[in-house]
Amino acid sequence: IFEGYRVQYNDARGPYKGGIRYHQDTDINEVKALAFWMALKCAVANIPMGGGKGGITVDPKKLSKGELERLSRGWIKLMAPVIGPQVDVPAPDVNTTPEIMSWMVDEYGKITGDKTNAVITGKPIEVGGSEGRGPATGLGGFYVFDLLRKKMAMPDSCRVVIQGFGNVGGNAADILSKHGHTIIALSDSKGAILKEDGIDIKLLNDYKKEFGQISGFPGSKMITNEELLLLECDVLVPAALENQITAENAPLVKARLVLELANGPTTPEADDILHSMGIPVVPDILANAGGVTVSTFEWEQNLKGEHWSEEEVNAKLKKIMEEETNLIYDRSVALNTDIRRAAFIVALERIEQATK
Repeated sequence: IFEGYRVQYNDARGPYKGGIRYHQDTDINEVKALAFWMALKCAVANIPMGGGKGGITVDPKKLSKGELERLSRGWIKLMAPVIGPQVDVPAPDVNTTPEIMSWMVDEYGKITGDKTNAVITGKPIEVGGSEGRGPATGLGGFYVFDLLRKKMAMPDSCRVVIQGFGNVGGNAADILSKHGHTIIALSDSKGAILKEDGIDIKLLNDYKKEFGQISGFPGSKMITNEELLLLECDVLVPAALENQITAENAPLVKARLVLELANGPTTPEADDILHSMGIPVVPDILANAGGVTVSTFEWEQNLKGEHWSEEEVNAKLKKIMEEETNLIYDRSVALNTDIRRAAFIVALERIEQATK
């Protein structure tokens, strides 16, 4: 018997939206906080969704594939009465995959007879998933960064440090390097590497596939995760875990801009220190909102029975990310505050408006 959760935080702007995570440390308080975060993130992106989150306290690495499928279908059996395309639309999160989403949507269809598949997003393409969903978080973050880079008169080719080489960090590294930026350092869960003249991301991907880690990549120097965060660079991209930049190490950060692709990588104390040092932090609820935005596109396609091309999806994503970034940046300047507080203000105003 496992404990599972769904927190529905606020649906003033649309159906609850948020991932479901499988992790041994997941508990109701974490899921509540993340549901609140999703409400703000959807409001920042100005998409017609509210905030929700789900989880199961389990170490999925200890389960067989059959057990994983039964667990996922079991969660849906119990949640079916309180979710639905117009009520609450879950998605993948930590340790949950498109395959798990396909089991869930199948189970929901069996129970309710729903044929739209719109109850769950992040599905495989053949089950109604959207083109462009994989790289959406990294690509959305790139659109935000590219606009701010011009506003802040940063160089055309920036030196970039990325913490994390999973889906988000890996895609961000690939997209940034293809747009002429130099990735000088990267980390994964096993270690970090530095290569001052730039890392070839394609070669690194091949190396990681072969050896299961990035440590030991030819021509690179091994460094610690702590050192990685303090490297001199134009852009620091935390794309791994929460609470990485803290009151202790923030005074030593030597980046010109921090782009949060992870959720909550900077503590509130660190935020204020970086702001006082003149280092702008692009907050997670703006920087990584590309993922939930394309999830919403998937939901829309399912409801309309449509399938958009990757070009269409990316063009729509770019338009949304640029509009909201412009608005929030201008608000931060007008109020003489940091970008995160400006994003919170915009989100809360939109939720207030919808509530009224």
